Amino acid sequence: MSAIKVMIVDDSAVVRQVLSASLAEDTGIEVIATAPDPIFALERMQKAWPDVIVLDVEMPRMDGVTFLKKIMATRPTPVVICSTLTERGSETAMQVLAAGAFTIVTKPKTALRQFLIESAGELIHAIKAAAKANIKRLGPARPLTPLTASAPKLSADVILAANGQNQAMAQTTESIVAIGTSTGGTQALEVVLTALPRVCPGIVVVQHMPEKFTAAFAQRLNGLCQIEVKEAAHGDRVMAGRALIAPGGKHMLLKRSGAQYVVDVVDGPPVSRHCPSVDVLFRSAARFAGRNAVGIIMTGMGDDGAKGLKEMHDAGAWTIGQDEDSCVVYGMPKEAVKLGAVDKVLPLKNIPEAILGRISRKS
Repeated sequence: MSAIKVMIVDDSAVVRQVLSASLAEDTGIEVIATAPDPIFALERMQKAWPDVIVLDVEMPRMDGVTFLKKIMATRPTPVVICSTLTERGSETAMQVLAAGAFTIVTKPKTALRQFLIESAGELIHAIKAAAKANIKRLGPARPLTPLTASAPKLSADVILAANGQNQAMAQTTESIVAIGTSTGGTQALEVVLTALPRVCPGIVVVQHMPEKFTAAFAQRLNGLCQIEVKEAAHGDRVMAGRALIAPGGKHMLLKRSGAQYVVDVVDGPPVSRHCPSVDVLFRSAARFAGRNAVGIIMTGMGDDGAKGLKEMHDAGAWTIGQDEDSCVVYGMPKEAVKLGAVDKVLPLKNIPEAILGRISRKS
C-alpha cells in the first residue's frame, strides 16, 4: 500500500520541524509538504493534494477554522486538528468539530517540543484513522474519538460479569433503544435523533468521546431534536422522548428499578479500549431489557459493541447494523455482522423509521 500523504499547516517552525521528523519515522506516512499558514497551504495543495491535513487553529492571514470550512466545502479531506486552542470542552473545539474536523489532538501551552515527540504515536494513530474515512461521508459535525490504541484490550467482564442472572421482564409495554457508535457517530446520531418524534422510546447512547465533550455534544443535539437529549447522570430515568448520552470517561449501564429503566454511570478501565464502551452498555441492555430492547451499532473503527450486540441478539433483542455505504468507517458494524449479531442491515437514513416501525409493531 502507498504511504499516506500528509500536509502540516502550522505557523510554528518548531512544530512543523518536530512533527515532520516524528511522522517520517513511520513508513506508512509521507509528509509531502508543510506550510506556515493556510494561504501557503492552498498554493501547495494545487500541486499535490494530501490524503490527510494536520492543522493548527490560530495562524496568520487565515485562521484554521475558516480554512477547514473552505476545504470541506470544496474538496472534503480528513483533517486532524493539532492546536493549543482546542482544550477539552472548549468553544473552539466544538467549532472545529462542527466545521468538519476528523478528530483533535490538543497541544499543551508549555513543553511543546517534548510533548510532540512523546505524542507522535497518538498523532500517527489519528492520521491513519483519518485516512480510512469514507470520503463520501465527510461533512459537518465530525467525530471526536479517544485515541487509546495502546491501552490493554479488556472485555466488559471488568464492569459487568458475563454470567449474571438475566433480569429482563418477559412482558412490558416499555421498550428501549441502545445505540453504539464511534468515528462518524456525531453526524450519524444527529441524523437519527433529529428524525425521531417526541413520542418515541427511551434511548441510551454510547458515542466514543473524551471527558467534557459529551455535555456540549448532548446540549447541541438537544437544541436540534424534538426529543430531549442530555448527558447521562447516575440514576437518570430512561423514558419515552429522552435520549441519554454516556459521559466521556465513564461507563454507562442500563438497569431496572422496579418497573422503570434507569442508568448507572460508573468509573472503570477502558473496555475494548474505550470509556465509555458500547460493549458495556449492550451487555447491560441484554441483561436488563432483553427482548424489550432494540440494539443499533453504527459507524466506527474497531470492534467495540460487536460482542455486546451479539449478547443482545441472543437475549431476544432486535438488532440493526448501519450499512457500509453510509458509514464513515465500516468497522464496528462489520464486526457485528461477522459475529451474526445483526438482524437487519440498513442505510443510516432508514434507521429512524425502523426504530418507530419496530416499536409500533410491539405495542
